[in-house]
Amino acid sequence: MPKVRLALAQTNPVVGDIDANSSQAFEAVAAAAKAGADLVLFGEMAITGYPIEDLAARDSFVRQAETAVQDLALRLQTAGYGEIAVIIGHPAIAAERESHNWAISQNCASVLLGGKTEGRYAKHHLPNYSVFDEYRIFVPGNDLLSFEFKGMKFATLICEDIWQKGGPVAQLQNSNTDVVLVLNGSPFEIDKDDKRLELVRDLATSSSAAVAYVNLVGGQDDLVFDGDSLLVDSTGKLIGRAMQFDSDLVLFDVESKSQINAVTTARVKKTDDLAQIWNALVLGLRDYVEKNNFKSVILGLSGGIDSAVCAAIAADAIGADRVFGVSMPSKYSSDHSRSDAEDSAERIGLNFRTQPIADYVSVFENQLGLDGIAAENLQARMRGVILMGLSNAEGHLTLTTGNKTELAVGYSTIYGDSVGGFAPIKDVEKTLVWKLAKWRNELAETSGQTSPIPENSISKPPSAELRPDQTDQDSLPDYELLDELLDAYVERRLGRDEILKLGFDAAVVDRIISLVDRAEWKRRQGAIGPKITGMAFGRDRRLPITNRSNSK
Repeated sequence: MPKVRLALAQTNPVVGDIDANSSQAFEAVAAAAKAGADLVLFGEMAITGYPIEDLAARDSFVRQAETAVQDLALRLQTAGYGEIAVIIGHPAIAAERESHNWAISQNCASVLLGGKTEGRYAKHHLPNYSVFDEYRIFVPGNDLLSFEFKGMKFATLICEDIWQKGGPVAQLQNSNTDVVLVLNGSPFEIDKDDKRLELVRDLATSSSAAVAYVNLVGGQDDLVFDGDSLLVDSTGKLIGRAMQFDSDLVLFDVESKSQINAVTTARVKKTDDLAQIWNALVLGLRDYVEKNNFKSVILGLSGGIDSAVCAAIAADAIGADRVFGVSMPSKYSSDHSRSDAEDSAERIGLNFRTQPIADYVSVFENQLGLDGIAAENLQARMRGVILMGLSNAEGHLTLTTGNKTELAVGYSTIYGDSVGGFAPIKDVEKTLVWKLAKWRNELAETSGQTSPIPENSISKPPSAELRPDQTDQDSLPDYELLDELLDAYVERRLGRDEILKLGFDAAVVDRIISLVDRAEWKRRQGAIGPKITGMAFGRDRRLPITNRSNSK
C-alpha cells in the first residue's frame, strides 16, 4: 500500500456562488474517497471562485466564505470523510481597518481534517495585473504551512509564491518536505502550459520535493482557466496531468518524494496549440453564457471568416440550436457574401434569418444627408441596431465578431459591428483566425463530420463591403505583415526605433502605431472576450485615451 493516495481535484467554481462551490468540493472529495484517496488538493479560491476582485473588500462575503470552509469540514466529517485531509483555497479576514468600512483579506489555503481546520496558509506574493489589488485589499500572509500526514511531510503554497526565490519557497530548502501542495488559479495563455511545467520542475528540484499543482478550470468574464493540473516527482519528472478545459479528478500513489505512480488516467503529452486555443475560446464563451444564465446567442453572419469562426465556436460551446445567425445584406453586399453566410448556417445547423438593411439605410441617408465614411458607418450601425433589437426582443446574448487585429487599428465601427456583450475572438489576431478555421475544418473532416466553416469564407479576400468592390487591404497592409508589426508593438511592447530595426518600412510603422494609439477610446467601450495572450486589450494593455506623449 502507498503511504498516501493523493487526489488532484480540478473544479470549475462560479464566482460568488459559495454554497454551490462548497457542494462541488464535497462531491469531489466523495468521489476521491470512493477511489481510496487519503488527501485531496483543490485549486486557489475554490470556495468562492476566482478572481473575486472587489468582493474581497466586502466583509460579509469574506466571512461567508470562512463559514463555508468550517461547514465543509463538518459536512465531510459527518459523511464519514473526516480522515481525509482536504486542502482548499478561500479568502479570509486578516484585519480590520478602523478608518474604512472594508476588510483587509487574505488569499488562503486551509487544511481540513477530522471536522476541523487544522492549519491555514496565507499567500505571500500577490499578482498586480487587475486580478487582485495588492495594495488595498490583500496583505502578506504567514510562514510556510507544513504538516505531517500518514508519515509524510507536506507544505502548502499558493499560485505566484512559486515564482519567487525568497519567502516561503526559500523556507522549503532543507525542510525535508516530501510533497509541496500548490493551489493555483492560473488563466490560460498560449504556451503557458510549458512555462508552468518548468516552474513546477524548478520548484521540485530546488526543494528536493515532489510538487502537486492544482489549477482551476472554467471561464470567468474574460479569463479562462484551463485546468492542466499536474504532478512531478522530486527529480522534476512529470508523472501526469489532468485534462485541459474540463473538470477532472486524478489520483496518484505517493510512496516517497521520488516514487509516485498515477492511479487514474493522466496526460503526459502536450496538447496541440491550436486545439488549446480553440478549446479556450469555446470554454470562455460557454461559461459566460451558462454562468450568466443566457438562453442563446445571436450574431451577424456576413459570409466572412470572422463571423463564420465565431458561429462555429458558439455552436461548439452551447449547441447549434442555441445559436441564431442573421444575414444583413446591404446594396453593396456581394452574392457570395449572402450565399457564404447561408452556407455557414447550414453547415453548423444554427438558426438563420435574413434582414436586408438597404431600405433602413436609405431613410437615414436621405434624412441626414450622409455620404462618404458617415454613410459607410451607418450601414454597420444599422446592423448593430438589428442585432440589439432582436437581442432585446428574444433574450439572446449578442456576440461581436471583431478580431484582435481589427481592434488594434480601430478597424471597426463603434456602435455598429462592435455592438455586443461578448467578443469570442477579441484576443485572436487575424492570421490566427484563419489558422483556427482550417484546424477546425480538419478536425471535423478527420472525424467524418461536415466542416463548419465554408472554404470560400477562408479563401476570399476579407471585406467589410461598405462600398463597391471594397477589401480590407484598400486601407490596411497585408494581414501577415500587419500582424507581425502588431506583435512587435503590442505584444512585445517594442518602441518605434526597435521596430524599424526589424526591417519594417518607416511610413507603415508610423501609420500603424498612430492607428493603434488613436483607437484606445474604441477599445475601452468594447465587449469583453476570452484572454488567450499575455497582452490582451482591456486587461493587460491600456493606454491613456487623452495622451500627447511622443514616445513610441
